[in-house]
Formats: sequence, structure tokens, C-alpha cells
Amino acid sequence: MVKRHAKNGNGAPADPALQFLQTVWQLEHALERASKRMEDTMGISAPQRFALRMIGAQPGITAGELAAVLHLHPSTVTGIVQRLELRKLVKRSSNESDGRVAHLHLTPAGTKANKPAAKGTIERAARVALTRCPATQQKATAAMMSEFTAELMKL
Repeated sequence: MVKRHAKNGNGAPADPALQFLQTVWQLEHALERASKRMEDTMGISAPQRFALRMIGAQPGITAGELAAVLHLHPSTVTGIVQRLELRKLVKRSSNESDGRVAHLHLTPAGTKANKPAAKGTIERAARVALTRCPATQQKATAAMMSEFTAELMKL
């Protein structure tokens, strides 16, 4: 006989940790779907857009610095930057003192695409959701996500 976990009135698990994970996985799925929609409609995925926004905010950032900001492996960032270069949104300039290091900049097309909260983006959805929550709830959510991330990093 399979033991079933207790559920609350809306079908969610009664265990707060399982409820939280259910919400996190729902968020992850929604992010993936939205990123695919962005790629289909805008020609740029959510990670590419986030990289574009960070390059726009920090002109001259290196790929290694971008990897740290995005919390991604450098090889993943290399692929993202290459795709942005193919779309002529980003260009590299060599470091004069170390030719192995490239600095990233937006092209004119990249600058045009770098509009804050462009319609149809995950960033826009985040901004809209944030306007619906009081600052205290935003801070508590950010703190909880940071704590959860820190615990996952220990695994």
C-alpha cells in the first residue's frame, strides 16, 4: 500500500517544505516556458536577454565577470555571448594588456534591444509582480530565496 502525504484544502502538500518546492518547480517551469516564448517571438532567450541587460549596465564587462554576475559556468556564458554576437547585439574588444581577455559592449542594435522591461520579457513580468507586492513581502521573498540558494550550494 502506498502511503499518501497529507494535503491541504487546495491539493498542495501540507508540509511547508514540499509546498515551497512545489512553488519553486512551478516557477522554474514557467521561466523555461517564458524563455522559449521570448526566443520564438523576440529571437532572444531569457538568459541571453539577462546577459544583454548586464552588458548594457556594465559596458566593458569581461565574460568571466559576466559569468559571476549571472551565476553561470563560464562555458555557458561563452555560448550566450556567441549567440548575442551572431545576432550583432554584442561585440568584443581586446584588452590591451592581456589579449586573452575580451571586454563586452553592446552594438547599436544591442543598445536598441536593451530597453528596460520590454514587453514580453521575464523582466517585465518580474516588474509587474513586484508592483503587486509590498516592499516588506519583496524583501522577505528575496531573503528566503537567498537562504534556500545558500543551502543548495552546501549540497
